[in-house]
Amino acid sequence: MSNEAAKTPAAFRISELLDAGSFVEIGGAVMARSTDFNMQESKVPGDGVITGYGVIDGSLVYVYSQDASVFGGSIGEMHARKIIALYDMAMKMGAPVIGLIDCSGLRLQEGTDALQAFGTIYAKQALASGVIPQITAVFGTCGGGAAILSGLSDFTFMEEKGKLFVNSPNAIPGNRVEICDTSGARFQAEEAGNVDFCGTEGEILSQIRDLICIIPANNEDNDSYGECTDDLNRVCAGIENGSDDAALVLSMIADNQKLIEVKADYAKEMVTGFIRMNGVTVGVVANRSKVYDEEGKTQQEFDGSLSSKGCKKAADFVTFCDAFEIPVLTLTDVDGFKASKCGEKTLAREAARLVYAFASATVPKINVVTGKAYGSGYLVMNSKALGADMVYAWTDARIGTMDASLAAKILCPDASLEEQRAQAEVYQNLQESAASAAARGYVDTVIAPEDTRKYVIGALEMLFTKREDHPVKKHGTI
Repeated sequence: MSNEAAKTPAAFRISELLDAGSFVEIGGAVMARSTDFNMQESKVPGDGVITGYGVIDGSLVYVYSQDASVFGGSIGEMHARKIIALYDMAMKMGAPVIGLIDCSGLRLQEGTDALQAFGTIYAKQALASGVIPQITAVFGTCGGGAAILSGLSDFTFMEEKGKLFVNSPNAIPGNRVEICDTSGARFQAEEAGNVDFCGTEGEILSQIRDLICIIPANNEDNDSYGECTDDLNRVCAGIENGSDDAALVLSMIADNQKLIEVKADYAKEMVTGFIRMNGVTVGVVANRSKVYDEEGKTQQEFDGSLSSKGCKKAADFVTFCDAFEIPVLTLTDVDGFKASKCGEKTLAREAARLVYAFASATVPKINVVTGKAYGSGYLVMNSKALGADMVYAWTDARIGTMDASLAAKILCPDASLEEQRAQAEVYQNLQESAASAAARGYVDTVIAPEDTRKYVIGALEMLFTKREDHPVKKHGTI
């Protein structure tokens, strides 16, 4: 890249993201062709985007970084061609594409040429979906059509001061940015669920490196393995004491107790992320009823139910894992679906999408029931009925249609309170215990909580060569 380009934030981000000295630029001399509106007087080599390849911890990646100092980072014809060429090369090589976005949107001076160019990037991203991982990081502005670049990606990172929007906050009827900044990182991460990771520029670049190091490079060559320096049979003593916070449980059973959580600020009652077990990357999905801080104090509490947002978050994540041959581990602790007027609008559809994601996934699927597993809420969480390969249950887990005390009231409505309590105990032993579910084959093994890591690693090793065929079809419709 030119000396001037090398001094820009766009170039600095690339140098901080990649291993030192590994970046090789492609298309550094490309310039805009348009001469409308005296564009020839403002032509800049690179046309506002730096493209090329390099390595992250030795793994090949392709990167484009937009330069807001050139036409505001807007996307024109040649700008788009450079990004498309990068995608073509990445798909041939089977390596991720990382887009560092700082873009004012469509380049108005190029009119329909820019509009067509925008569409060709969309099409290329759609073709690449499920073939190579696509990562977008938003620095500065990502507005209008540029926001769709983020939406087509697998993971989106966003700087705290960045702006991500299709319609700006002031363009929304009845809203002003002072009332609700719908373009801000907090809204996009917590309310919209469009952002996976937030932070400062340095934190984001570090988080991208961590993610690249744990996910596969493409959908055919699953090279997401690492050396395991942890004890495969490590006993996780006291793990049941933190079972309300699934993120804590997952950290305890993971190699070196490391969890990379995805969409951590969205639908916090559902945990999604990546861990390694015996060096193998595993996608994890888990219900959570509490969030603990580092001192073990409760920060947030949830009612143990499945929400529409939680189902959406989990379904999208499972779909990614299945596309890239990443095994899925589920920790189930759910007592039904969340009852709310707002959630009811989309709950049935999102729960159905979660069912479809688990039932369609052909990767190894393991479920550990750590607490309650009631009704249809349990069924959609990777149950044996949906094709889970191995289902384990902790000793005190409860699996059934509903809580035993409630079942007793329905079965014996006219009985005394004492008789209902007695009936609840009978119902619990016959229909709701982990042992009764195991007797019917719905649970493969009842395990002690502290042995969870050992059993899951054993199952992953057994399932390593899994092959599964589903009915031949073009694609599903759910």
